[in-house]
Amino acid sequence: MSLTKLSEAFFRSAAYERRFLSKNSWDLAMVIWIPLATVLLIWWIFSHTQITDLPIGVIDQDNGPVANTVVRYLEASPTLMVKQLYTSEAVAEKAILQRNIYAVVIIPEDFSRNILSGKPAPLILQVNAQYGTHSGIIQTGVQAVTGTLSAGVEIQRLVKQGMAPSQAVIAYSPISIQRISLFNTATNYQQFLASTVIPALLHILAMVIGATTIGRELRDKNIGHWYDFITNKKTDTVDEDTQPRQARFSVLLFGLLGKYFWPMMAYSIWSMLAVWFAAPQDVIAIGSVIATYVGLLLLMMLSFLIGAILTLNSFSLRMGLSSTGFISAPSYAFAGVTFPYIAISDNAKHWSDVLPLTHYLKLHIAQLQMNAPVAVSLPIVYGLTIATTITMILTTLLTKRALAHPERWGAR
Repeated sequence: MSLTKLSEAFFRSAAYERRFLSKNSWDLAMVIWIPLATVLLIWWIFSHTQITDLPIGVIDQDNGPVANTVVRYLEASPTLMVKQLYTSEAVAEKAILQRNIYAVVIIPEDFSRNILSGKPAPLILQVNAQYGTHSGIIQTGVQAVTGTLSAGVEIQRLVKQGMAPSQAVIAYSPISIQRISLFNTATNYQQFLASTVIPALLHILAMVIGATTIGRELRDKNIGHWYDFITNKKTDTVDEDTQPRQARFSVLLFGLLGKYFWPMMAYSIWSMLAVWFAAPQDVIAIGSVIATYVGLLLLMMLSFLIGAILTLNSFSLRMGLSSTGFISAPSYAFAGVTFPYIAISDNAKHWSDVLPLTHYLKLHIAQLQMNAPVAVSLPIVYGLTIATTITMILTTLLTKRALAHPERWGAR
C-alpha cells in the first residue's frame, strides 16, 4: 500500500469527522467546551490554595482566665475559626450535624484552677471524623494551641521556682522534633489535589470520546460507509452499505488516526493547559515539564483507544460507555494520591497497576511536585508508549473484525 493511499485515508477520515463534529454540537462540546470548562472550574475551585478558618465551636464551662486564653489562641490559629460559643453539648452536636461547625472544644469546669494548682487539666475535642481532611487539620490546629499553652504554663512554673528561662525551656522539652517538609512545603491543595484531579477528569472524558467516536458508527450502521469514504470507494446501492468489508490493516490504522485526529488535537491543548497550571514555572526544569506533557498526551491517546476497544469488543456503544465508566471513574481512588498505595489490599494493587492513570500520576507527582530527575520517570513514558502502540494495533484489528460482521451493526 503506497504512502499516498495511506495519507489519503488519514485526511479523508479527518474530514469525515470534522463534518460530523460541525453538525453535532454535543459531540463538539465533549471535544472542546466540556474539557475546557473542567480544567478551568477545577483550578478555580482550588484557587484558595490553603485550607484556613475551619469553623469550630467552644463550650466554656470554666470561664476562668486560662480558659479565656485558650479561646483567644484558638481564634488566632490560621487554620481554625471559633464560630460560636455554645452553652450545651446538645446544641453543639446539632451544629455539627448541620455542618455549621466541624468540631467542638470543651473546656471543663475548674480548668483554670487545676492548671494554677499543677493538676491535670485536659481539653476535650469532639471532631467530625467523617471528613478526614477537615478532621486532621482541626486536630493539628488544636494540638498546636494546647501545646503552646502547656509549654507556657510549665515554663512559667519552672521560672517561678528559680530556674532560668533558657533552662526552663530545655527542661520542659529536652527532646524535640526538627520537622523538615521536603515537598509541597506550603501545603498547597491546588498543587496537591487540583493538579492531579484535572488529568483524571480528562482521562474519563477521553475514554468517553474514544467509545462514542467509533461506537456511533456501529450504532448507526455507518461503519461500512465510513470505510468506503476513507478508501474513496463509491457505493451504488443501499444494500452495499450492509455488506462485509475486507479491510486492509494499514488503511484502517491511518483511518483511525484521522478519525481521532481532532479530539487528539483538542486534548493536546487541554493537556498543555493542565500542565501549565500544575507546574510552578520558576522552579521546574523544562525537561520535567516536557516529560510530564508527553506522558499526559500518551495517556489521552491511550484513553481514546481503550474506549474504542471496549466498544468494538462488545459491538455496543452502550456497553462500551458502561465499561469506560466502570474503569475510568474510580481510577483516581486507586492511584495512590489521596489514599496510600502501600495501604490498599493486594487485589486493589493489582487493579491499580493495570490502570494507566496510576502510572501517569506517578510521573506527574515525581516531576512537577518532587523535582525528581527526568530519568526516574522515563520508564513510565516508555511504558505508556508501548501500551499506546499495543492498543492502537488492537483497535485496528477489532475495527477490521467489526467491518467483517455487518450482522452485528446497529446494536445499542
